[in-house]
Amino acid sequence: MIQRKINSGTDRGISERKSNSADLSIDNFRFNTGTSIESLVERSDFLMEKGISVDHLQGGQFLNHSNQFKGNIENFIGMAQMPVGLAGPLLIKGDEEASGSFFVPLATTEGALVASYNRGMKAIQQSGGLYVACLGEGVQRAPFFKFNNMQDALSFKYWLKSQEASFANIVSESSNHAKLNNVQVLIEGNSLILNLEYLCGDASGQNMVTICTDRICKYILENSPFRPVKWYIESNYAGDKKATFRAFNQVRGKNMSAEVCIPAAIVKSVLRTTPEAMVDYWTYSTLAVVKSGAIGAQGHIANGLTALFIACGQDVACVSESSIGITRMELTEDGDLYAAVSIPALMVGTVGGGTSLPTQRECLEMLDCYGAGKAKKFAAVCTGLALAGELSIAAAMAADHFTKAHEVWGRK
Repeated sequence: MIQRKINSGTDRGISERKSNSADLSIDNFRFNTGTSIESLVERSDFLMEKGISVDHLQGGQFLNHSNQFKGNIENFIGMAQMPVGLAGPLLIKGDEEASGSFFVPLATTEGALVASYNRGMKAIQQSGGLYVACLGEGVQRAPFFKFNNMQDALSFKYWLKSQEASFANIVSESSNHAKLNNVQVLIEGNSLILNLEYLCGDASGQNMVTICTDRICKYILENSPFRPVKWYIESNYAGDKKATFRAFNQVRGKNMSAEVCIPAAIVKSVLRTTPEAMVDYWTYSTLAVVKSGAIGAQGHIANGLTALFIACGQDVACVSESSIGITRMELTEDGDLYAAVSIPALMVGTVGGGTSLPTQRECLEMLDCYGAGKAKKFAAVCTGLALAGELSIAAAMAADHFTKAHEVWGRK
């Protein structure tokens, strides 16, 4: 806890908080990057001026251990405290619900990470911002059914297709937020996978789709004329917490994409290299990552997403699927740098899970991404963050600054 009083935001209503950071100016955020008490106070004062509370983050408000973590942890013994840094502003253009200028909290113990993402954001900001869009949504749960023979499995398939309206009604009765979006049936011999895809509103949705799917399965077992020998609520097809080609080529969570054009002068002044050098490096690094057998072709999307997920109460294990993607870098006709990142399986939410815990809520409110109606905005921040990190690491590799940066920022 810093040694001076920080005004608490806990006694103000959410509507009174000015946590939308669209009015934050980059000119007011030229602090040194140190960890001294003076640097910390300077950053805290800046956030206070904007109505952003960090009381729980800085220890000014205590956690109620008696019931605060019910539904989030079992056998509770204490806290694993993680330092949180601030990067930004990240300037995003797009539809109204995702546009703005955001200061991004990142929880990490990796020195050089916040500085690197901050550099990428600076290049984006000076270039007029990045454009981001949500291209699709869907969260899957895929139960498994085993039959004595393939003929029974095929008959079961045709019956399932006739029940889709009933399944949709079950979902609407089971959840105020979930909607059944698609039904797919896959047969392998005498086994059948029922892939149910849902829209989950502002929740990441894993628990929501599990509950809805369980009720659909119970309806199936009670009403189907074709009885399975065995069944399981999840066949391991949905891709939950793992990188899969299905999610990579379709969607899991939110399918997000962002692009930016960085003028050559800004590449030189901020990223300390040239567009030609960055495009060259990315061409060869893409060749190498394909050779490695990775799903997708990107640099380190997991780095920024993990830090943001921890800070904002997301299911951190979902980084395994959320970090698959593609990053592209091209030279424009004018000699500038075009860069784009696509993340087809971004699993995030702004309600439920760990989002309402005190420090996580503060971080989401810092982004104006807490609560209902904010999930697409948060997904846009995640995608913009990823692109900022890809720009910075590509520049560091292209100009041979990567090792030096970690020697300066990452050594104890």
